[in-house]
Amino acid sequence: MKNKVISIIGLGYVGLPLAVEFSKKGFQVIGFDINKNRIQELQQGKDHTLEVTSEELQEASSLQYTNEAEEIAKANVYIITVPTPITAQKFPDLNPLESASRLVGSVLKKDDIVIYESTVFPGCTEEVCVPILEEKSQLKFNIDFYCGYSPERINPGDKKHRVNNIVKVTSGSTPEIAETIDKLYKSIVTVGTFKASSIKVAEAAKVIENSQRDINIAFVNELALIFGKLGIDTHEVLEAAGTKWNFLPFTPGLVGGHCIGVDPYYLTYKAKSVGYIPQVILAGRTINDNMGKYIAERVVKLMIKQEKLIKGAKVTILGITFKENCPDIRNTRVIDIVHELNEYGIEVEVFDDNVNASEVKKEYNIELVSSISKDTRAIILAVAHKSFNKIDVTPFFKDGCIIFDAKNFLPKSIVTERL
Repeated sequence: MKNKVISIIGLGYVGLPLAVEFSKKGFQVIGFDINKNRIQELQQGKDHTLEVTSEELQEASSLQYTNEAEEIAKANVYIITVPTPITAQKFPDLNPLESASRLVGSVLKKDDIVIYESTVFPGCTEEVCVPILEEKSQLKFNIDFYCGYSPERINPGDKKHRVNNIVKVTSGSTPEIAETIDKLYKSIVTVGTFKASSIKVAEAAKVIENSQRDINIAFVNELALIFGKLGIDTHEVLEAAGTKWNFLPFTPGLVGGHCIGVDPYYLTYKAKSVGYIPQVILAGRTINDNMGKYIAERVVKLMIKQEKLIKGAKVTILGITFKENCPDIRNTRVIDIVHELNEYGIEVEVFDDNVNASEVKKEYNIELVSSISKDTRAIILAVAHKSFNKIDVTPFFKDGCIIFDAKNFLPKSIVTERL
């Protein structure tokens, strides 16, 4: 097994930890990314995603980084870990996946194995990716080269659940290749693997993992909408209900990022293509996609009740990332709060000391502030970063500033309302 030369295509939140783990186990690993700056950063022993420490990068002595296609040609196993986003119309955007397939296809050799980890709809690997590999390589699938699918289960910002201690689902295009791929991942995953019966089963398993979580969060978000109208504290209700042994511990909030807020659309896209219109999944997506608007409206109503001026008022949002303790701003739904407040003529300031300010400016045209302005009329806690523990909003609360806690993060005694 150690004679395998592995190339990881895409060195983000998924690819880099995977590449490091294989290298630590003695494999020769070639990490590829089209972002030249990312390659230079990693060569300097730094990871801005904070998923891998400098010490771990040093331990991965057999891992080399490149953005040159010819450098990956020596590999015989290619693992593709590129993003699979959605378009503005909420259709699967397969451009990164197709580009990566063309890249690998251009260097593919006889008996090579291509494994996909990117989240896709059932059938995507064999229906979309394999034809590209065949066309670019002029090789025949399951005769000259083989494929597998092993869905990533990385949880950005989570230092407890890592690549090596999360059960890995594996699959292959033939029984023999499925066994080879399973053994490959078993060499780095200490808690074992689950070998699925087919690539499609593995693809489907991945896409429903996040869809299930999305639906559960949508349920408690809908509860928050109902209880908000009834004047009941949602978190107190959940705390009471949580005393039942089988009650699931979900809490209301924004649902963004590149997994939970995206993956359900891959499943619904495929369902529609075979003539089925999903009901529950799409309903959950609708609820979750509108939570930013709802939070903004709640804050505006609180301002009106306190007879605060709306147009021209200043509101501060704490947090711009899609989740806590993570610098990732992709598909953050905090931006929905910003846009909705702007519609009311409110001046919005955003504070987040966990992110790269230039990336926020480039992606959302927002200039981050370094502190909360004294004249802010409302503060919205949108992301529960640990670093926000050092922020004391008590003086603002005592001065009549509205404090809205969307994450149940702040002490209830200094919160005007919470989601």
